[in-house]
Amino acid sequence: MNKSNFEVIIIGGSYSGLSAAMSLGRSLRQVLVIDSGLPCNRQTPYSHNFITQDGEKPAAISAKAKLQVDLYETVQFYNGLAVEAVKVKNGFEVKTESGAVFASRKILFATGVKDLFPEIQGFADCWGISVLHCPYCHGYEVKNEKTAIIANGEMGFEYAKLISNWTKDLRLCTNGKSELTLEQTETLKSHGVLILEEEIDSFEHSDGYISNIVFRNREKIEVKAAYAKPPLEQHCELPAILGCELNEHGLLKVDFMQKTSISGIYASGDCSTQMRSVALAVSSGSFAGAVINKELIDEDFK
Repeated sequence: MNKSNFEVIIIGGSYSGLSAAMSLGRSLRQVLVIDSGLPCNRQTPYSHNFITQDGEKPAAISAKAKLQVDLYETVQFYNGLAVEAVKVKNGFEVKTESGAVFASRKILFATGVKDLFPEIQGFADCWGISVLHCPYCHGYEVKNEKTAIIANGEMGFEYAKLISNWTKDLRLCTNGKSELTLEQTETLKSHGVLILEEEIDSFEHSDGYISNIVFRNREKIEVKAAYAKPPLEQHCELPAILGCELNEHGLLKVDFMQKTSISGIYASGDCSTQMRSVALAVSSGSFAGAVINKELIDEDFK
C-alpha cells in the first residue's frame, strides 16, 4: 500500500467498522480500514435477529460486507494490528505491528471487546454456541429447553426474569453463596426457578454444545443451554492511551453522535455499548460514518 494519508482511519473491520466504511465510502471519503481479523463472535455458528441475514453465518455476513465495501474506490483495507496511535497537528498517526504508519484527520474505533471467561472448564469452548449472552440473538433457538443462568445477585434475578420469557425450565446457578435478597429468592421460586449455590467445576459438552453442568461436589445437572455475562475489557487499548474515557461498564464513553471524550475520535459497535448484536453494530457504524462525514464538511466549509 503506497498511500499513507487518509481522511478517516477505522480501526476494526467487522460489522460496525465495515458499515462505517460503506457510509464514508459513499460520501467520497478517503478511508483506511485496519483489521486484525479477530471478531468477538468468530465462534458463534449463526447470527440471528438481523433482518435479511437471520440464520446466516457471521463470517459470511462480514465477508459479503467486505466485498461490497471494497467496491468503493476511496476505501482501502490493511490486514494487521494497530499498536500505536498518537495525536498530531492535523489529526492522528497510527502505527501497525509491522511498522507501517498511516495518518488521518479522524479515527473511528470499532474494535469490540474481549470477554473474560471464568475458570470453568468448557466455558470458553461453549461460548457463543450453547453458552449465550443474549436471548434476542439466540433465545429462540433454545426456547423451552432446559436452561441455566450463570449469575448472582441483582443481575441473576433480572437475568432469570428475562430468560423466563423463552423457557420456564430454568435454574439459576449462583456459582457460590447466593447474593439474592429473600424477596428475590421467593419470587424466583414462585416462578419455578431452581436456585443452585454449588460452585461450578466444568461444562460437559460436545463440540461446544453443552449437555451437563458439573459442580465441585461432583453433582451435575442436565442443560441444553446456559446464559452468562462474563466481565469484559476493551479489545484495543489505544483509545484509553489516547485519553478516551471509559464508563462504569468498561465501555468507551460516547455521546449520542458516537463521539468519544477526545475530539476527532469516535467509537461504534460493541466497544461502546452494552447492547451487543450484529444489527446494532451495523446501525451504529453507519451512523458514525455519517457523523464523521458531516464533521469533515463543517471543518472544510469555511
